[in-house]
Amino acid sequence: MDLNQHLNKTAEAELSKQRKPICCNGFKMFMAALSLSFICKALGGVIMKSSIIQIERRFEISSSTAGLIDGSFEIGNLLVIVFVSYFGSRLHRPKIIGIGCFIMGTGTILTALPHFFMGHYKYSKETHINPSVNSTSSLPTCMPNQDVLLNRTSPEIVEKGYEKESESYMWIFVLMGNMLRGIGETPIGPLGISYLDDFAEEGHSSFYLGTLNAVAMIGPIIGFVMGSLVSKMYVDIGYVDLSTIRITPKDSRWVGAWWLSFIIAGLLAILSSIPFFFLPKSLDKPQKERRASGSLYGLKTKEERSQMVNVINHKQNVNENMPGFFQSLKTILTNQLYVLALLATLLHISSFIGHITYIFKYLEQQYSQSASETNVLLGVLSLPTIAAGIFTGGYIIKRFKFTMVGIAKFSLFNVVISFIFFLSDFLLICENKSVAGLTLTYDGNSPLESHINVPLSYCNSDCNCDENQWEPICGDNGITYISPCLAGCKSSSGTKKPIVFYNCSCLEETGPWNRNNSAHLGECPRSDQCKKKFYIYTSLHVFTNFFASFGSTANILMVFKNVPPELKSLAVGLHSLTIRSLGGIPTPIYFGALIDRACLKWSVNNSGKQGACRIYDSVLYGYSFLGLMGILKFSALLLFCALLVTVKKKYQGKDAKTSENGNEFMNEANIESLDKAEQLLPSNKTDGETRI
Repeated sequence: MDLNQHLNKTAEAELSKQRKPICCNGFKMFMAALSLSFICKALGGVIMKSSIIQIERRFEISSSTAGLIDGSFEIGNLLVIVFVSYFGSRLHRPKIIGIGCFIMGTGTILTALPHFFMGHYKYSKETHINPSVNSTSSLPTCMPNQDVLLNRTSPEIVEKGYEKESESYMWIFVLMGNMLRGIGETPIGPLGISYLDDFAEEGHSSFYLGTLNAVAMIGPIIGFVMGSLVSKMYVDIGYVDLSTIRITPKDSRWVGAWWLSFIIAGLLAILSSIPFFFLPKSLDKPQKERRASGSLYGLKTKEERSQMVNVINHKQNVNENMPGFFQSLKTILTNQLYVLALLATLLHISSFIGHITYIFKYLEQQYSQSASETNVLLGVLSLPTIAAGIFTGGYIIKRFKFTMVGIAKFSLFNVVISFIFFLSDFLLICENKSVAGLTLTYDGNSPLESHINVPLSYCNSDCNCDENQWEPICGDNGITYISPCLAGCKSSSGTKKPIVFYNCSCLEETGPWNRNNSAHLGECPRSDQCKKKFYIYTSLHVFTNFFASFGSTANILMVFKNVPPELKSLAVGLHSLTIRSLGGIPTPIYFGALIDRACLKWSVNNSGKQGACRIYDSVLYGYSFLGLMGILKFSALLLFCALLVTVKKKYQGKDAKTSENGNEFMNEANIESLDKAEQLLPSNKTDGETRI
């Protein structure tokens, strides 16, 4: 039986299926289910990013450790992504995606469980003594000529600290839950995109991909709004009397109800898994009908015959044994365009990962924005812009039918424009806060060259203060003091809110105009100039996010449109593997380690060890954070330039428009050799799922 007869029979069977109602082909159902799973996937990711600063404070860990927790998601993904991407395409893809969604939801819920096994959150040493008593009565004040032990770590606190030392390692369970979430998320991307591309109408893949990514932005919007709401709630809401909590969401010790958002996101992810178990392994599509009906009269061109022969032969070869996997892997890794696109995307996304992981901390330390305010800002302002950019970019590529050269130019253009907007961030870094004992001497009159081992002043040297205490107050002179005791305050308004401290001897040294020498609880606000910089930062980032996302669809197409069509699933999987292993895992860690170097004041946890950072050097933090992002972005820009040059060498001058199915444009010699191979094609049945 020759090739045409074989295809004619297959086509007749497919056409009979196509006569069923359109709702039965399942593509719309799959698109809806995949969109929901993408929303849940993005929701879980955003909740982790928006909660990372809360987790850091709750478990008293450094930013680098918090970065390791964040990167554990990618570790879980890394464990299974290659095998899911390669072998998953030969199994029931919708069911595998459904199982993944269920595991993802389970891992998300497990991430929140440590909250229920830990005691109540203790934001200061005084609350350890007797949490049932209003803690404002034990605020440390200056008591000259007395050896006041209450201002220091009491034996009772130390003893309890040792009893609860195991709690300091509870973050490991958060890491394990996040890793399980990463394992479950693995099949959604590569298998979902390849399934969509296989059964979409011809010429519509980029449009569906852009639509899918745009719809997925609903997840982050929900996540940021949810994050804003729960960050306003105290972590132990429902378990403690909130009237006894003296800190506010703007305090660097505040921890919101981070665990609540994880439980909600986990339940939604489990629900999103249900539709996939009712979808078929293979869908009938109009694209197949057109090609199959054409084959009733014989394939018209050598290119069509050669592609069909190539795909069928390849599928028979790779299904025979394991070496086919390594041969496919070698084919992809020796593809110069694929490798360049992969490296450029890696650097570009690494910059984005570092930014989104620590943007909450950055805005808090740089512009004194609370986690609640930052969530609203990113959810309401940035994400719709990103969604619009992704959707518009995908539509433009489809509308103007860009060639590979056009796609490469489009990617480079967006990278350049977004980089130019990014550079403006360096001009918007605020000056350091005026903090006595960290940036100023305790008398408030002289700046400090170093914040380490700052000597006491005569205004507080006889107050018997605990220098490790962090209970910031804002003096009438606009200077923040680490504690009322170190400000030399002799008395307070007691339990009455807002709490005011009086007779602060260190305030007397800053000038005669401070007649009352009083201070109130909490850090001093930022200057008006810094607030103006924040508004400018917000406005410029709308344009930065738009152009960064405008080229995202083009970047994805550059990755898998330059490989043989039968290797698309593996190419997407390898791309995800590289991004996650070299970008997602180490990036939060080395960004966090760099941020830790800018810390001015560390907390001390229950066991007497270094905990979370209370306040940072704003200038050092800004230049370090933005500088590292800039290095990654500029390196990516250079690689995109090299990619454009390479694409031009390969495609320019040829009539090689980008095909929606990733077809390779072969020369006449290859076609002739495949024509000869056609005669040797066996007549046995294929699996009915040959993908072109």
